[in-house]
Amino acid sequence: MNNRKITLFEYLVLGFISIVVLVGVVASRTNLYWFEEVYVVEDGFVENLTVLPLIGIIITGFRYLKQFGKKKGFQFCTLVVLTILASIFVAGEEISWGQRIFNVRSSEFFQRHNAQGETNLHNLVVGGKKVNKIIFSQLLVLAIALYLLVLPQLYKRKPRVQTYLNHIGIPIPRFYQIIGCIVLFASITLIPSGKDAEILEVGITHLFFLIYLFPENKEAFTSSPYSKEKNSA
Repeated sequence: MNNRKITLFEYLVLGFISIVVLVGVVASRTNLYWFEEVYVVEDGFVENLTVLPLIGIIITGFRYLKQFGKKKGFQFCTLVVLTILASIFVAGEEISWGQRIFNVRSSEFFQRHNAQGETNLHNLVVGGKKVNKIIFSQLLVLAIALYLLVLPQLYKRKPRVQTYLNHIGIPIPRFYQIIGCIVLFASITLIPSGKDAEILEVGITHLFFLIYLFPENKEAFTSSPYSKEKNSA
């Protein structure tokens, strides 16, 4: 595993998100009204911040494809494209696909079945339960836990797994990125509000942007074939 130094950009992103999360925790415990109605309000500062790292991931994905997509295999390019599409989807959901920006009224379906009457999927109510709670919270947290805690260990201990993950281009989180995610999840438990997910979303998207841009296996995202010898050196 490499010992790559943390760049200034990484420090800046970490510092910025730390401030956003800290303000959220303190505000939620000292002025709950301001926290819910100003800080994490719909289309507010925090929610819009969530879109920025997603745009960063999209741009990074296109850069990967443009710079060396032709030299990589089909699986690598497919995974990059899926990452771009997933980021577009999440960003679109965050801003309700521009509904409020362009002042577009929701269709009758979304007015009836969406908890907030918005044109998005994550606030849909199915069988009395929000899709957001079922898929975008519980299952997503499980997937994140496996990605952050299990996958890096497999990557480190299983040479065949390492080779395959490098070949298809799955970014492996670095130690500080894993710790950052753990601290973020721990911080959310200190927020006594149902809108704590807004802070989680803005934090996790920025951390995943850092993982995608500065992964442990950065050499796998180059134009040349990944070198096992270089990685193990």
